Amino acid sequence: MQITQCLHTAILVTDLERAEHFYGKVLGLPKIERSLKYPGAWYQVGNYQIHLIATQKVPTEDQNEKWGRNAHIALCVADLNAAKQQLLDHNCLIQPSASGRPALFTKDPDGNVIELSQQ
Repeated sequence: MQITQCLHTAILVTDLERAEHFYGKVLGLPKIERSLKYPGAWYQVGNYQIHLIATQKVPTEDQNEKWGRNAHIALCVADLNAAKQQLLDHNCLIQPSASGRPALFTKDPDGNVIELSQQ
């Protein structure tokens, strides 16, 4: 088996409207049409998709000191400093990568961890 790309990640969210604001407005991802009947929203990032799925309860993360050790989505950004400033402008918590590489971690409103890195 040879895996060549990631197609999508499904993320459980407890407040779909709040999550859509974060992914669509704060991160600026384009929303795409979806034909499924359960509540959710899909976003496109290049050839990759993020699927938000509405749920009643989201499991809590295990690692609070190093967010990168939790389940997370990794996204590449063109300008890490600009991304950091945008997150701070929206009062988002951020954490630099413990590895020392140019990356940072943030959380969506439900505590899902997102890694942003610049290559």
